[in-house]
Amino acid sequence: MSQRFTVSKSDGDRRASDIQGEVNQLFEGDEPATTSDADAEGAAAAAADSEAVLVLKGDSNPKESSPFINSSDVAAEKSQQYDGKNMALFEEEMDTSPMVSSLLSSLANYSNLPQGSKEHEEAENNEAESSRKKPVKAPQLGTLMGVYLPCIQNIFGVILFLRMTWLVGIGGVIGTFIIVFMCCTTTMLTAISMSAIATNGVVPAGGAYYMISRSLGPEFGGAVGICFYLGTTFAGAMYILGAIELLLIYIFPKAAIFPLEGLEGAEAEAALLNNMRVYGTILLTSMATVVFVGVKYVNKLALVFLACVILSILAVYAGVIKTAVDPPVFPVCILGNRTLVWKSFDVCAKTIESTNGTITTQLWRMFCDSPLLNATCDKYFEANNVSEVQGIPGITSGILAENLFPHYYEKGDLIARADMESVEGVDDPLTNSKSYVLADITSFFTLLVGIYFPSVTGIMAGSNRSGDLRDAQKSIPIGTIAAITTTSAVYMSSVIMFGACIEGVVLTDKFGEGVHGNLVIGTLAWPSPWVIVIGSFFSTCGAGLQSLTGAPRLLQAIAKDNIVPALRIFGHGKANGEPTWSLLLTACICESGILIASLDAVAPILSMFFLMCYMFVNLACALQTLLRTPNWRPRFKFYHWALSFLGMSLCLTLMFICSWYYAIFAMAIAGSIYKYIEFAGAEKEWGDGIRGLSLSAARYALMRLEEGPPHTKNWRPQLLVLVSTDGEQNVEQPRLLSLTNQLKAGKGLTIVGTALEGTYLENSDQAQRADQALRKLMETEKVKGFCQVTVSSNLRDATSHLLQAGGLGGLRHNAVLVSWPRNWRQGDELQTWRNFVELVRETTAAHLALLVPKNISAFPSNGERFTEGHIDVWWIVHDGGMLMLLPFLLRQHKVWRKCKMRIFTVAQLDDNSIQMKKDLTTFLYHLRIDAMVEVVEMHDSDISAYTYEKTLVMEQRSQMLKQINLTKTEREREIQSITDSSRGSIRRKNPSGVTTQLSVTEDQPGGSKEEKPEEEVQLIHDNTNPASPATPATPVSPTESVQSPGTQVQMTWTEKCDGEPAKPPGAATPEGNIKDIFNMKPNQFNVRRMHTALRLNEVIVKKSSEAKLVLLNMPGPPKNRTGDENYMEFLEVLTEGLNRVLLVRGGGREVITIYS
Repeated sequence: MSQRFTVSKSDGDRRASDIQGEVNQLFEGDEPATTSDADAEGAAAAAADSEAVLVLKGDSNPKESSPFINSSDVAAEKSQQYDGKNMALFEEEMDTSPMVSSLLSSLANYSNLPQGSKEHEEAENNEAESSRKKPVKAPQLGTLMGVYLPCIQNIFGVILFLRMTWLVGIGGVIGTFIIVFMCCTTTMLTAISMSAIATNGVVPAGGAYYMISRSLGPEFGGAVGICFYLGTTFAGAMYILGAIELLLIYIFPKAAIFPLEGLEGAEAEAALLNNMRVYGTILLTSMATVVFVGVKYVNKLALVFLACVILSILAVYAGVIKTAVDPPVFPVCILGNRTLVWKSFDVCAKTIESTNGTITTQLWRMFCDSPLLNATCDKYFEANNVSEVQGIPGITSGILAENLFPHYYEKGDLIARADMESVEGVDDPLTNSKSYVLADITSFFTLLVGIYFPSVTGIMAGSNRSGDLRDAQKSIPIGTIAAITTTSAVYMSSVIMFGACIEGVVLTDKFGEGVHGNLVIGTLAWPSPWVIVIGSFFSTCGAGLQSLTGAPRLLQAIAKDNIVPALRIFGHGKANGEPTWSLLLTACICESGILIASLDAVAPILSMFFLMCYMFVNLACALQTLLRTPNWRPRFKFYHWALSFLGMSLCLTLMFICSWYYAIFAMAIAGSIYKYIEFAGAEKEWGDGIRGLSLSAARYALMRLEEGPPHTKNWRPQLLVLVSTDGEQNVEQPRLLSLTNQLKAGKGLTIVGTALEGTYLENSDQAQRADQALRKLMETEKVKGFCQVTVSSNLRDATSHLLQAGGLGGLRHNAVLVSWPRNWRQGDELQTWRNFVELVRETTAAHLALLVPKNISAFPSNGERFTEGHIDVWWIVHDGGMLMLLPFLLRQHKVWRKCKMRIFTVAQLDDNSIQMKKDLTTFLYHLRIDAMVEVVEMHDSDISAYTYEKTLVMEQRSQMLKQINLTKTEREREIQSITDSSRGSIRRKNPSGVTTQLSVTEDQPGGSKEEKPEEEVQLIHDNTNPASPATPATPVSPTESVQSPGTQVQMTWTEKCDGEPAKPPGAATPEGNIKDIFNMKPNQFNVRRMHTALRLNEVIVKKSSEAKLVLLNMPGPPKNRTGDENYMEFLEVLTEGLNRVLLVRGGGREVITIYS
C-alpha cells in the first residue's frame, strides 16, 4: 500500500515539542515558532499508516502578539509597548482605543489632539498648516500685561477726556451717575457672561465673533461678528475725530484750513466740520499706512499710549486733591447770567479805573459801537452787570449741590447760570451771539447715553489675546472684571469729582470757550492742562491705531470661515498674513464715519453695534446655561442665566434708549446678514396655528440634523435604554431608568425600548401592556423621552431591530444603556449572555457608545442623596472621552452632586508616571473638569499559579458546557459518529499544534479502484478544545493537546474498503471527553487576559473599594465567537469586589473637547 502526502504550512505554526507544560515557559515568547519542511515531512511520515485525510486550517486571525488588528510591520513596531501581559485584555482594540499613557502628552498639548478632537477652527484652515508646523514660542503674558492693561487702554478713551465734563454738566451728577452705573452694569454683566464662555475651553483670537459663532451657530455668529467689526471700525473713526478735535481746538487752532474767525452760526459749524473731514482723512491715511507697513510698530507703541492714559487720569486725581487746598485760577466771565466766550478780551469788566480816569475795556468794544463811554451798546449789555466767577471753586466749595440736577438745552441756547439775575426783555432778539457760549446740539437723556456708552467698550481686549496668555482660563475673567471694576470706579468717581469741583456753566461748556479755550478737564489737572491735552491726544491716536489693527483681522477671520461668501476676497492678504484687502475696506468704512465729522453723531452709531454684540454674548451664555449642554463646563463659576438675561435686556434697552431708529437699522443689518448666511430658512406652513408652526419647526429642525453629525461640543448621550420585562410585562430593572434620569436630567433624546418574543399579531396585547408599563415607569422616574416595544421571533433579533430602527432621521440614539446580565453562569441563562455579547458587537459595528451598569439594583434612586464620596474613573484606554464626560453629567444631578471625581490611569514599565500625572492634570484643566488625578504603576509580573488555575477552571467549565449544550445538528452528528464507530476503529495520529493539510491518495492492490460513498464531517473546535484520542488505548499527550489560539480544525475522512469508516475526533466516548477536559492545558492568550483582569481588579479594589461609583473601560469581545463565555468571565473577574460599576465603551468618535 503506497501513500502520497502533500504538506503546506500557514502563519502561526507551532511545534508540539516547543510547547511546555510549565507556566513560565508558556510565556517565554509570544510569537510561535514555524515548522520547517523537514519537520513537516517527518510528521507526515509518522502518519503514514493513517487511512484518513485530516485538514487543519487556521481561522486567519492575526498573530497573538500583535495588539493592532491587521497591523503592518510598522504599526507592530510602534505597538511593542503594548506587548506586555498587563494590558492583554485590551490589546485587540489598541488600534482604535490606544493606551492613555501613549496619548497623554499629546492630549495635554491642545494644538496636537487626536483626529477626533481636531474639529477646532485651526485644523479647518488648511492655509495655516505651514504656520503651525513652525515652532511657536510658549505664551508668557500674565493677567496684568495680557488682559488688565489692554482692557484699561481700550476702555479709557476719548469720551472721558472730551465729553465727560459736558455729560456731567448737562445730565447733572445724579443723571450722569445713573447713565454711568447703567452702562458699567451692562458691561460687567457682559464680562461675566464672556468670562463663562471664554473659560469654557480654548478661545482663539476673534473675541466676541468666535465665542458667539461657536455658541449660537454661524448665522448668529456671522451677523454679530460683522456688527462687531462695524462697531470697531466706527470706533476708529470716533478716535480719529477726537484726535482732530484736540488738535484744531486745543493744541493748534491756527492750523484750520477753513478759518472760523468772523463766522457765526451755521457757517462756523460748517467750517469746523470741513476741517474735521480734511484732517481726519489725512490722519486716517497716515494710520492706515502705519498699519499696512507693520503692525509690530503699533504693538510696540501700545505701552506708550497706555502710559499717556494712566498719567492723564492720575493728573486729574492729583488736581482734584489740590483743589481742596489751593484751587487753580480759571475765572469765568458772566454777563447777567450768560457765559461769555473769553477769547477776544483780557479783563472781565466793562470799564476799569486808571490814573487817567475810567476807560473802556475790550469787552466794551465787543458790545458797543465805539470805545467811548457814551457809545451805543447792546441793550442786554447795558442792562446787566459783568461778574467773574471762579471756574474751579474746589472740592470743598459745596458746588456739588448746584450740579446735582440736569440742564438740557436746545441747539443755540445760551449757557446761563440759573442762580444769577438777568435783566432782559421778553421780545428782545439775541444779538452778538458769537460773544456768548451757546449749546451746539440739542441735548436730552437718551443722547447722553449714546454718547457715553463707547467709553465703556473695549472689554473684549483680553479675550482677543487669549492665544498669547499663559493661562487664559484664569487671566481672562480676573483681568477683564478687574479692569471693568477699575474703570467703573474711575468713571463714577469722576462724575462726583467733576460735579464737586467745577462750576456748572464750565461743565456745560463743551469746548471750554468760557475758560480761555482750555480743555475743561484740563483746567482741573495738575500740574498743567497740557498734561491732559497732550496725553489725551496720544491716547486717542493709539486707540485709533488699535482699532485699525483689530478690525481688519476680525473681518479676515470672518472671511476665512467662509460663512459670508461675499466677503471671501477679504480673507486674503500679504504673504505674511497681514489682511491687506480687509484693511482697505476698513479704511473706507472708517472714512464714511469721518465724513460725518461729528464725534457726537458717530458715538451712538458704534454704541448700537457694540450693544448688539454684547447682547448676543449674554444670550449665548444664557442659552448654554439653560440648555446644559455637556460641553458647557466653564471654569469661571460665578455666572447665572438670570444675570446673562438681565445683561441681554439691558443691552436691548440701551439700544432703544440711545436711538430707536439706529437700533432698528442695526438690527435690520444683522437680520439681513443672518438671512443671507442662512440663505434658505424653514418653509412656511399655514395649518392650524401653533400646531402647524410647531410641526414646521420640528420638521425643519430634523432636516437640519440630517446635514451632518453633531460637533463634538454639542455631543451628548442620546440614550437607547434596553430593559427586559417579566411575564406580566413589568420592567425588571427600574433602577436602570433612575440612572437614565441622573445621566440625562431631562435633556436630549431618550428612548426606552424592550423586546418581546413571538409574532406581533399574537402578542399585540402584550406589546401594548409593555408600552403602558414603560410609560408609567418613565413618568415615575421622571425620564423625558419615548418608549418603543419591538416584537420578533426571538429576542436577539428584536433587540437588533431596536438598535437599528430607533429614532427618526438625525434624532437618533448614539449610546446604548443596558444592564449586566444577572446569573449568566446558570444553565437556563445561556442565551441571555450570548445575546449580551452580540449586543456589544452590534453597538461597536454601529459606532454607538455602550454603558453597562453592573449590580444595577445597588445604584441609587432619584430620591437618594450622597453627602460625600467619590466617583472613580479608571481611564485605561482612550476611546473618545466618554469616561470624562459621564461623571460630569452625573454630578449635575442632585444625587451625585456632592461626590468628588477621581481619575486613575495606568502606567506601564516604560512610562514616566510623573510626567503622565502632569499631562493628565493639564488635560483636565483644559477640559474644565475638577478631579483628583492619580497614576497607578502596573509593571510586568510573572503569571501567578492562581491566574493559571482560574483560567484552567474557566476553560474546563466552557468545555463541559459545550458537551452539555449540543445543538440539534451536533446531536445528530454525534449519533451518526457513534453508529459509524460500531463498525470498527481506525488508528490515527494527530500532531497537534501544527496547522497542516494532509491529502492522502491510496492506490488499491492490482490497480483496480473500488469507489465507495464518501462521508465528510466538519468540526469546528474552540481555541482551547484539544483533539480527542481515537480510543482510550491511544492517548494523546498533554503537550500535543494544546493547539494554537484561534485554530479552526476541519477534519475529513474517507470510508475504507472494508466498511470501517474513520472515526472523527468528536465521536469519542463520554468517558474519554471528560478525561480530556481534566487533562487539558489553558490557552496562552486566555491566561494573559485573565492576568490583566486580575491585576486590574486588584488595583481597582485597592483604590476604589469605597467609591460610590466606579467607571472603567469595557474591553471588547473576542474577534471570533468561540470565546464568548470566556469574555464574560474576564469581565466578571475585572469587576469582582466592586459595589457599583459602570462599564463604558466609546462609539468611535470624540465626545469631549477643550475648545469653546
